[in-house]
Amino acid sequence: MNDLGSLSREELIGIVLEQHQAVLELREGVDTLSERVRALEKENEELRSKLGGGGRTIPAFVKANRPERKKKDRRKRQKSFVRLRETPTEIVEHSLDTCPDCGRRLSGGTVHHSRQVIEIPVMPVRIIEHRVIGRYCGVCRKIHVPKLDLSGEVVGTHRMGIRLMSLVSYLHTVGRMPVERVQKLLESLYGLHLGIGEITGILHAVASRGKPAVEKLLHAVRGSPAVNADETGWREDGKNGYIWSFSTPDARYFIRDKSRSGEIAKGVLGEDYGGVVVSDFYCGYNVLLGRHQRCWVHYLRDLRALVEANPGDRGVAIWVGKVKAVYRRAKGYSSDGSKARYEQRIAFEEELYKLARPYLKRNVPHRILAERIEKFLPEMFVFVEHPEVPSENNAAERAIRPAVTARKISGGTRSAKGSETRMALMSLFGTWLLRGEDAMESCRRMLSGAPPSFSADPA
Repeated sequence: MNDLGSLSREELIGIVLEQHQAVLELREGVDTLSERVRALEKENEELRSKLGGGGRTIPAFVKANRPERKKKDRRKRQKSFVRLRETPTEIVEHSLDTCPDCGRRLSGGTVHHSRQVIEIPVMPVRIIEHRVIGRYCGVCRKIHVPKLDLSGEVVGTHRMGIRLMSLVSYLHTVGRMPVERVQKLLESLYGLHLGIGEITGILHAVASRGKPAVEKLLHAVRGSPAVNADETGWREDGKNGYIWSFSTPDARYFIRDKSRSGEIAKGVLGEDYGGVVVSDFYCGYNVLLGRHQRCWVHYLRDLRALVEANPGDRGVAIWVGKVKAVYRRAKGYSSDGSKARYEQRIAFEEELYKLARPYLKRNVPHRILAERIEKFLPEMFVFVEHPEVPSENNAAERAIRPAVTARKISGGTRSAKGSETRMALMSLFGTWLLRGEDAMESCRRMLSGAPPSFSADPA
């Protein structure tokens, strides 16, 4: 840069004017950026308020936190309750032999207090070798060998006892433990190491032994006046397919197929099934020619979603409230006469249709749910005419939920035989648990050849 002292007055004035213009431009840029910062801060505050003050984005599938509710005052009990003591299997006495103060020898005494400790035994696996002894009779001059009957202890020629086979099946089916975890647990608890193939063979053997019982479950489902049906995805050898669930108040039956076609349901229930099929609104069940009851829980869930999607639409809220009111009155209806129940079902159908008719084929938010009423109207209030029929499909949802959990853990099965075994075990253990039975003991009884704990009728 040239020395300022050598510049003329005009040159100095030019430099000052250039610097002044640069300052003005910079100040204008600062004002623009400041305005942009204020706008971003305002937008950030709005987003924070929508997220409840947090700074992270909540995925759509995450449920919102339940609002805080005022806790009710706990009602005082009339008397105190304590945990009941178990009957001790072992008693250990603790006493002092000498006085800690003077050293005098002590004896006798009374129980001052006691404390129970519940513990599991450390027990190695029992390996029982049955040796068949042949003994010679000098009179008959023959060697006599006893006939070995272990039908109450093992299945066929398997070397695993029925209690062990029942435990493995229970852990895998009810506990939803993968085969590898079952293997590790047996090794940790009992010091027993079984190969993966051997554990899989146990599961196949139990399912094979239970085939007659599973057939009886199928007959029980087909003979029930009402059956709840549902399906969910299940992969086999990396290929998509479906588990179909059919439930009654005392039986559960599962089948796996690669198809979600309604022909699967028809194949299970039969062409001439005379009961009522309770299901969601999936069209696959339409191929069943008998009577249907569509799930009101699914429909109420869609009504709630409709209101949440249109928070400012008063017309939607009023319409949803009227539909819910009809359902509540239908649920509360009771009558001893079949004719009265039939007439009341028709009355509820007419009332519901009047609510839906004004919105059919109109450009309104509740058009789709109104058209669903029109399409399924004869299948919405069958539970009014037939009190033994539930208005919802909760039984099928509860039945199939363990399969959904198992699918998340294992991802499915690896072969058709594995799927068949899985469905048989789910049917057996699902029914035992549904009926409040000890599932492991019921499995042991089945393997030992005892009379079945269930048939076409409840036990």
